[in-house]
Amino acid sequence: MQNVKKSATITLWAALAIGLAGAGVAEEGGMMPGGGEGFAAMFAEMDADKDGKVTPAEVDAHHVARMAAADANGDGLLSAEELAQMRIDEVTKRAAAHAAEMVARLDSDADGLLSVAELAAGRGAPPDGAEMIAHADSDGDGAISLEEAEEIKGRHGHKGHRGGGFWGMFGGGSH
Repeated sequence: MQNVKKSATITLWAALAIGLAGAGVAEEGGMMPGGGEGFAAMFAEMDADKDGKVTPAEVDAHHVARMAAADANGDGLLSAEELAQMRIDEVTKRAAAHAAEMVARLDSDADGLLSVAELAAGRGAPPDGAEMIAHADSDGDGAISLEEAEEIKGRHGHKGHRGGGFWGMFGGGSH
C-alpha cells in the first residue's frame, strides 16, 4: 500500500510539474517553471548540493518539500483547495516579481511608482478604442461580437496582439 501511495504521489507531482510548466509558458512566455528564467530557477532550487546536477533524490526531496508546504491541514494529502492555493501562490509570486521588474525598468523619475506616461513610454501608447475595435470588427458594425473576438484570437495565435490573448490588445497584455 505504501508503494501505491508513493507511486500516486510521484505521478501527481509529475502531472503538476508538467501542467504548471505548460501553463507558465503560455501565461508568461517562459517566466515560470518549464520555460526561460523560471526553469533555471526551479532547477537551481532542486539542485540542493549546488553541483549543477539534479539527482533523483534531489527531485524527490524537492517534491516532498513542495507538497508539505502546500498541505495546509498536514494530512499528507493535497485537496483541490490546497492545489489551487499552491497555484495561486506561485502565480502571485511571479506576478510580484514581474511587477517589480516593470517598475524598475519603466520608472523614469525613480519614485517607485508608474504613471500612465511612464507605462505608455515603456510599451508605446495603446491604440484608442476606435482603432482597437476597427482592428477586430470584420462585419463593420462598429462593435465586436464574440465570434469576431475569437476570430482575431485565432489570427494572432495564443499570445495575441501585445501578449495576453485577444483582450491583451485592449490593455490586458503584460508587455
